[in-house]
Amino acid sequence: MAQVPQTFFDALAVRTWCGLALRALGRAREEIDAINVYPVADGDTGTNLYLTLESAATAVEAVFAGYETGCAEPSPADAVRAMAHGALIGARGNSGTILAQLLRGMAQVLVEAGDGSHIDGPGLRLALRRAADSARQAVAHPVEGTVLTVASAAADAAEGAEGDCGTVARAAYEGARAALAATPGQLAVLERAGVVDAGGRGLVTVLGALVEAFTGEAVREAAPWGAPCREAPSRDASRTPEADHGGHARVESAEAGPCGAGLRADGGPAFEVIYLLEADDAAVTRLRARLDALGDSLVVVGGDGLWNVHVHVDDAGAAVEAGVEAGRPYRIRITHFGLGDAHTGRERPPRERAQRAVVAVVPGEGLAGLYTEAGATTVLARPGEPPASGELVQAVRRAHAREVVLLPNDAELRHTAAAAAEQARTEGIRVALIPTRSAVQGIAALAVHEPGRRFDEDVVQMTSAAGATRYAEVVVAERQSWTTAGICQAGDVLGLIDGDVAVIGADVTATARTVLDRMLQAGGELVTLVVGDEAPETVATHLEARVRETYLAVDTVVYRGGRQGALLLIGVE
Repeated sequence: MAQVPQTFFDALAVRTWCGLALRALGRAREEIDAINVYPVADGDTGTNLYLTLESAATAVEAVFAGYETGCAEPSPADAVRAMAHGALIGARGNSGTILAQLLRGMAQVLVEAGDGSHIDGPGLRLALRRAADSARQAVAHPVEGTVLTVASAAADAAEGAEGDCGTVARAAYEGARAALAATPGQLAVLERAGVVDAGGRGLVTVLGALVEAFTGEAVREAAPWGAPCREAPSRDASRTPEADHGGHARVESAEAGPCGAGLRADGGPAFEVIYLLEADDAAVTRLRARLDALGDSLVVVGGDGLWNVHVHVDDAGAAVEAGVEAGRPYRIRITHFGLGDAHTGRERPPRERAQRAVVAVVPGEGLAGLYTEAGATTVLARPGEPPASGELVQAVRRAHAREVVLLPNDAELRHTAAAAAEQARTEGIRVALIPTRSAVQGIAALAVHEPGRRFDEDVVQMTSAAGATRYAEVVVAERQSWTTAGICQAGDVLGLIDGDVAVIGADVTATARTVLDRMLQAGGELVTLVVGDEAPETVATHLEARVRETYLAVDTVVYRGGRQGALLLIGVE
């Protein structure tokens, strides 16, 4: 069905583009993976681009969802900021990191447009130019014949186009296609393999979706861009990422990008190191210099205090230490290009699959530790950073079990988790999705989990325990809005019970007490409190005393949730 065209680059165009690009990358992912031969033929480029774009699209959808209850809609600046931020925090591999910077460069132009509701053709030309230039600046040592070359060609072609956004987008797409076709002549490894650059191929796909968003017409599908002269290594499920909790490192298969190194014939670095970093500009400038001396394939993207750092090194520890000196690194991923052990470089013997495992999404480092101690494989969802379906699929693979129980622990993740479960099933893994809507429901489900039971019986018991747990959270309102309890103002304390606002207050402890009293009016045997870092120190003590003095037959358990978004999570069983 034809796409309704978007005349200007406004918020709806951003949303449409993200959705179309995600679907297009989904169709092209395997082809892009297959032609990934430079400089390490490990077949991840298409997958990493897809996961990066999925994170961007999810962030944009979250912005639109926040406006569904009112008459207003997000501004273009809101939409593009979400797109750029989502890509930044979800960037995977070298090519995904560069794509995130391309989107950030485009976003900067639209944000700078001020209060206008859209930008037109000339504005899109400027956005494409900024995207190409900012991506090139983010790479320490750019190499031609890569996605950077394709991005620059797209911007050059756009600058020569006169007309609306559709005309400019089509010119950029055609310029990118021509540049992509020429990449084998710029890199000998591509010419020998008979393929074009994989990252550039992905960018052409994204630009094709931009054309469709503005014109309503799908671009003509490119003929296959060649196939590698040898098969790319297959992905072994026994060597998928290790757990990632906050600042702890995880090991995963590598994807090489347009300017990097790896386990190469010329003895390039053995490890890929990627992390998000909270740091100021001056610290990042020093970090760039230090990492450039440690290795190669250095790409640092981002700004406004949040950065995505990517580098290939022999000393992974030194690369992480450099990040610690610069600021606060987290979501650290260390990849050995030989797919062996990350610390010794030796090949790891394949693990025997477990019969059953639990995979859970958790909102903070504290709960991640709790779930891990209980035997679950966790996916950390930081505030405003929901995991993509690809991350959940990877976690299911990482659990390395024949049967997996998936706990999304968030009503908003229901569709994402369902897509991940469906993908895992196609890989021969038996997956049961329990629609937990809060981490406290997940705790209740995990408490009755028994791997020795029949799978169906275990799922029934866990589902029953989760369903018998009412859940609540205490948060601070970010803006004025209509709620089921009335109008709230920015800064008000909100108490949500089973997902709906039930209490609007000014004090965290008082609001939490009111919420707890309402929940216990229907009875209960156990209260679970998960306290976030930003909650008052005394709130848990006060609520424990309230339960002990007023509800004699009810027990209370308290956990520290860390940076979990909500000030407080409450569960009543």
